[in-house]
Amino acid sequence: MARDPFRRRRGRGVLRVLWVLLAVVLLGALGVGVFGPRIVADQLNPVTARSPWPVSPQAQALHDRLVIGDLHADALLWDRDLSVRRPEGHVDLPRLDQGNIAIQVFTAVTRSPRGQNYAENEAAAPDNITPLVIGQLRPVQTWFSLKERALDQAARLRRLAEAEPASLRLIRTRGDLDAVLADRASGSRVVGAILGIEGAHPLEGDLTNLAVLEGAGYRLVGLTHFFDNELGGSLHGQSQAGLTDFGREVVAEAVRRGMVIDLAHASPQMVRDVLAMPGTRPIISHTGVHGTCNTPRNLQDDLLQAVAASGGIIGIGFWPDVTCNDSPAGIAASILAAIALVGEDHVALGSDWDGSVGVPFDAAGLSALTQALMDAGLTEDEIANVMGGNMVRYLREVLPRA
Repeated sequence: MARDPFRRRRGRGVLRVLWVLLAVVLLGALGVGVFGPRIVADQLNPVTARSPWPVSPQAQALHDRLVIGDLHADALLWDRDLSVRRPEGHVDLPRLDQGNIAIQVFTAVTRSPRGQNYAENEAAAPDNITPLVIGQLRPVQTWFSLKERALDQAARLRRLAEAEPASLRLIRTRGDLDAVLADRASGSRVVGAILGIEGAHPLEGDLTNLAVLEGAGYRLVGLTHFFDNELGGSLHGQSQAGLTDFGREVVAEAVRRGMVIDLAHASPQMVRDVLAMPGTRPIISHTGVHGTCNTPRNLQDDLLQAVAASGGIIGIGFWPDVTCNDSPAGIAASILAAIALVGEDHVALGSDWDGSVGVPFDAAGLSALTQALMDAGLTEDEIANVMGGNMVRYLREVLPRA
């Protein structure tokens, strides 16, 4: 059969167009990969104070004696070199060291709905993270799989710990935690890093993937983020549903494995369902107190009390959507409200650094909060508990022994 020369030319023309489009996409992605992370982080993760907050010598001396832990930071999302001090964002190793932070949870964000808000998000909404992942030139498999995005972020943290062993060490067990704290007590400046998932959608509906994520180093599992997923309803979703059957399987298996359950973005019914399951001691990693800051981001006070009563802890966030006050004094006021609500043994820090929020100080400036807590009248023991003691005690009780 005779070949159509016009068809061949049309085919070559279509192929050329496809190559041109691919080149444009790659060049655009390269531009975002080179310049984008800093620009986006500058815009979405500002430090809102124009100058450093004053800290007295007494407050700084106390701060330097504390064992400090923070339950939530999203620094792994931004594809920047965390081994060096950077001008953008909130967290890197030099700033964690300057802030005297001993334990930092690094949480992987893998999906975020377009038009994200605190009131109601569609599960099927277009994803904000996919363009960021492609623009940062992350491995191709991460463009299409939430599990692969989580594994990629975990691998980046592991590589950082391997490259900077004197500055960062991954914590998987109680023994790892105790070793980090013992080394710091002997003068080491190493930071203990704990991996967490913000929303369990990287499981992709398959319970066996929990073991995969655990093997990659994850020890904290947030069940939902800003949308409903296979495990159940989000605080910011449409259904407000509780746990699904799959969600119950995940919670039971995570508890069996000694993984921390995080309800920071869970619907009220999901919180109740988790608490009704035997052996659960969930946390709320980054939040405020609804009774003092009445916003849709904050769960009702009775749910915070129920989480504390189960043996969990409440991490107080640093951004004004949960504190209603963009200052260290505002964060301190939320901490005092939480202490009044659930008791001083159940309150911790949950900054949400690098979580697309503005905060009054970055990791290097954390001593401003110690000053604010002193100004608010807390004792040194109370400050020590809130700034890290409660978090350390909880982790020692929940993480696997080895």
